[in-house]
Amino acid sequence: MSRELWLLRHGKSDRDDLSIEDFDRPLKKRGKRAVQRLGSWLQERHFMPDYLVSSPAKRALATAKIVHKAIAVEALPIVQDKRLYQEGFERLKAVLAECPLTSERVLLVGHNPELEDLLGYLVGTEHLPDTDKLLPTAALARLLLPDDWSHLVAGSAELLSITYAKSLPENTGE
Repeated sequence: MSRELWLLRHGKSDRDDLSIEDFDRPLKKRGKRAVQRLGSWLQERHFMPDYLVSSPAKRALATAKIVHKAIAVEALPIVQDKRLYQEGFERLKAVLAECPLTSERVLLVGHNPELEDLLGYLVGTEHLPDTDKLLPTAALARLLLPDDWSHLVAGSAELLSITYAKSLPENTGE
């Protein structure tokens, strides 16, 4: 059995108010809309995580909540872990090592550069698309990983897809 890891970068955040600390920056309206499109896309395809971990930073947690609502899995808690905020990709690996073994699809909501660094480490940069910004805001990377996440090594994952909210159609039901 293989397990999937989904890396979701938070939606576009508001950088206009310089008095707001980075941790407390909210999502912009267009960031919320983009995350909603991505959540709807996941729901339409019946892509449902069975474990969801988010950075506690305001923009990441808001992203996690929007996706959570869109996929409508009420029994799925949002686990907040401060190691997902500005602590480097090695700390993200520690978070993954603690995910329940029973979880087949883990969704991690966080920030760059950590998410891109983790993606490059797990997949190998030679297996990634050649693009300026690998994970712009509201982008979701799906990876296939081995069962044992306790000691993830370089190149141990296969990139299944990267989905960009900006490439998805607007929701018509709103």
